[in-house]
Amino acid sequence: MSSSRAPQRVAIAGLGAIGAAIARELDRGLGGLTLPAVASGSPEKHRDFLATFATPPAVVPLDQLHEHADVVIEAAPAKLLRAIVEPFVSRGKSAIVLSAAALLQHEDLIDIAKQNGGQIIVPTGALIGLDAVTAAAVGTINSVRMITRKPVDGLRGAPFIVDNGIDIDGLKEPLKLFDGSAREAGKGFPANLNVAVALSLAGIGPDRTMVEIWADPGVTRNTHRIEVDADSARFSMTIENIPSDNPRTGLITPLSVIALLRKQGAALRVGT
Repeated sequence: MSSSRAPQRVAIAGLGAIGAAIARELDRGLGGLTLPAVASGSPEKHRDFLATFATPPAVVPLDQLHEHADVVIEAAPAKLLRAIVEPFVSRGKSAIVLSAAALLQHEDLIDIAKQNGGQIIVPTGALIGLDAVTAAAVGTINSVRMITRKPVDGLRGAPFIVDNGIDIDGLKEPLKLFDGSAREAGKGFPANLNVAVALSLAGIGPDRTMVEIWADPGVTRNTHRIEVDADSARFSMTIENIPSDNPRTGLITPLSVIALLRKQGAALRVGT
């Protein structure tokens, strides 16, 4: 999103830990942006929360959200990605996507956005160094590997674990669950590995970006180590994210979206 096309009206789809934090910040005032509408699968659950806002947004059905805003923040279950994003990008509007793993199952949305002047934005989220990876990708990246370690609670119920009958309860030592491409990681861990897919989209793609996933009873934070080898630089980085109320999501994720929104009208922008 360039400053020349920065949207004024922002809608949020989903009011979980991420969506609620972003909504609160928008209500406090964020670069002239407004929050005219939100969509939630449980409107009654959030009624009291929204009533505390200085300017409470309208709660509208998901399929009407595009009528109220120029950009939508997708902060809902991954299965709703298409229903949230397509109405916006097909009308030349923007969608900030947090369920990056689900985007790989709907790659045609990128073409729809391109054909209609829309835009899909994947924020930095819980991952550092995306600017460096994006810059390295202008040249030649030889390899990218991400090693993720998560507390057991943050991985429980992932399709890969369920489908393969892996028992992670009662672990006494780290267990490697997966070693493969970011595309396959996104399928097997759709609520856990959005960071891996974002990394792959910034660099050499989901089929060449390699991912290891560990269930580690010795960690309390979602830990990601990224190793990149390129013709311009060789670098590695590690981040330990504090989980939010949802153990699958780090506290830094909503802050990343807020930082992105602040950039839109800023006189000084730092980072690509």
